[in-house]
Amino acid sequence: MIDMRNIVKAFYIGTPNELEILHNINFKMREGEFVSIVGQSGSGKSTLMNLLGALDKPTSGTYILEGEDISGLTDNDLSDIRNQKIGFVFQTFNLIPRSNALRNVELPMLYLGMETSRRIRRARELLDMVGMSDRMRHLPNELSGGQKQRVAIARAMANDPSIILADEPTGALDSATGQLVMDIFHELHEQHGKTIVLITHNERLAAETQRIITLEDGNVVGERANTPRMIR
Repeated sequence: MIDMRNIVKAFYIGTPNELEILHNINFKMREGEFVSIVGQSGSGKSTLMNLLGALDKPTSGTYILEGEDISGLTDNDLSDIRNQKIGFVFQTFNLIPRSNALRNVELPMLYLGMETSRRIRRARELLDMVGMSDRMRHLPNELSGGQKQRVAIARAMANDPSIILADEPTGALDSATGQLVMDIFHELHEQHGKTIVLITHNERLAAETQRIITLEDGNVVGERANTPRMIR
């Protein structure tokens, strides 16, 4: 499903300040896997997520997503891929402040051109799935951090993407609320068959995933599969 080959990402190319963040990254994921990418701040995790999520393009190397080389696609083509194939969950939630939970979940479907009645019905179903059906008319500032993240997960699922990318999704939450959010990811993986990439510095959360990729200074320095007893 995901095959990154010899990926390099650099900034300020051709200037004295040129900086290479990712060095010859090779990364593969099979459909239906739950994988974590771990590393300290500055290790290149967020840069790698931006490439995985088609938010940015590699400086060199090849990125095959579901059999298609997307490394050289136009920005419009990448936008379509993000809208249809990838769901994003961020540490800071990224909800639209003036739209209630229902409208936030509807938004990706609106961009897809889905008719109003259908997208409202699906948004309601998704909010119910994450336990937020009684808060669908609330604005983000009327929700707790955990509730905001559950809305964000419902939004990520709006267009039924094949991949969920979660960037430090529990970073702004206390440990108990963070575990509730992780439980939702497990449900999406186990019951809905979603492929999930978890970006985290938290080894305890990473231990709940099937495979752990470790980044350090822009290099993959380790990869290990978890034994069944390590997975919840």
